[in-house]
Amino acid sequence: MEAVVDASGVAARIEALLPVGVRPRQLRVRTLLVGMLLAAVDGRPAHLRRVHQALTALGEPERRRLAVIAQFKTGPHLLTYRQLEYTFARIVAALAKPQPDGSPSEQLSKVLDALLEASITVLGEPASSSYAVDWTDHETWSRPPPAKRSGPEDSEPATPDPDPAAPDNGRQCADPEAAWGHRRGAAGDKHEPFFGYYTQVVTTVKDEHGPDVPELVRRIQIAACDTDPPAALVPVIERMHASGIDIADLLADSGYAYRVPQSWALPLRRLGISLVHDLHPNDRGPNGTHMGAIRSNGSLYCPATPAALLEIAPPARGAGPDELAAHDQRCAELARYKLSRISGHDQDGYHRVACPATRAKLRCPHRPASMQLDHTRPQVLVPPAQPPACCRQQTITVPPAVNAKTAQKHDYPSPEHRRSYARRSAAERAYATVKDPSTNDLSRGCCRLTGLTPIALFTATTFIARNLRIADASTARQADNDRRAAAGLPPKRRKRRRQTTADLIATANAPP
Repeated sequence: MEAVVDASGVAARIEALLPVGVRPRQLRVRTLLVGMLLAAVDGRPAHLRRVHQALTALGEPERRRLAVIAQFKTGPHLLTYRQLEYTFARIVAALAKPQPDGSPSEQLSKVLDALLEASITVLGEPASSSYAVDWTDHETWSRPPPAKRSGPEDSEPATPDPDPAAPDNGRQCADPEAAWGHRRGAAGDKHEPFFGYYTQVVTTVKDEHGPDVPELVRRIQIAACDTDPPAALVPVIERMHASGIDIADLLADSGYAYRVPQSWALPLRRLGISLVHDLHPNDRGPNGTHMGAIRSNGSLYCPATPAALLEIAPPARGAGPDELAAHDQRCAELARYKLSRISGHDQDGYHRVACPATRAKLRCPHRPASMQLDHTRPQVLVPPAQPPACCRQQTITVPPAVNAKTAQKHDYPSPEHRRSYARRSAAERAYATVKDPSTNDLSRGCCRLTGLTPIALFTATTFIARNLRIADASTARQADNDRRAAAGLPPKRRKRRRQTTADLIATANAPP
């Protein structure tokens, strides 16, 4: 934990921002950050009292080295809670915005980036350039602003605002930076409102054909719920790219893909990042044409593509092998009609594609040479009477505005896309490990401080503690596999759930 704080370099940076008093502070920023990590690793709630207990519970050599016990003129002095509270308040004031608005300041963002990156540096950078992103609810300890009181002439009692998006009309609460948001309820329930922040993570996942890697969280971003999460995460990814971190694949669910391209897809594509998205139902299927080619699911297809193929949906959850095989066969047939890319993106985001008949993918009367292909290729039976530009020209130019929102690395919903997108569950596991009551539980009450800055600092230490646990588990698993390989045994297989949740519920509720 001390190595993580030292590798980040944030302690000295924050010390330079703090005011200098008449007498030096006993508690240094480095010691406070180590104490926050101690509390997180021990699974304690994110309370300043718990941080003080973690520091004072150390052995005497560590307490003297960290200045938890300082030598004064009157003798040794043990760090008090008021000293810790004072130093933490000065840190929050130095890192917060002069006018808090629910988004992190530049200084706070740099501190969060440095702390998470230091944990990667100390634990060892995973051999992967793929990352999964997601956001989750982070409820604040503060109660929301009270509802507007009814006048004397009104007989109905005051009730909370039914619409979370309704303005607060100047009413304040203990956490004025927080805002109303929506989160997914229990299984089968609709989304429910909550008051707080959205926390986003950038989690390392294995490459498509690479080895398993520890799923370490490399970046986090926290902002009030009235801030658009995808747009708020783009600067974080841009800072990763500017620092020299290679980002090849970025996996995200439809909540990110459904945003306007200017807020998510286009800025990331300009960095050379390949997106792997789940498309929102409103974005699936044909949605216009470009030079005669059909725009569908982020790709361009021949004008004579059968309509039934353009309406292929992802396989249902729990689909059997036969259903998956039939689905994949239809996707392979659809790929025959796709216009083939023949160039990469230029500096302005343009690229060129060619007719599938010219690439020997199907037979078309408008391309006489393609009619010499064998009959294993599909044939266009009813070609357009007046061929559009995509049929007359050998290639066409595709500007970045075409399929700007839906274009991605693999054809949707092909089996290649399904296997690649399955890696995104690492982001879900990252949240599961920090919302586990047996370790760190980021539910309401975990941090009883209000305001974005203190919550963000404690959340960063929680994810660093989570990275330490994940790295230890990965090291132990690799050592066990090496031991079994030396003994001539196969790697230990992970246990799979033999019964679904629905089966367990049905068994529990079954009559005697």
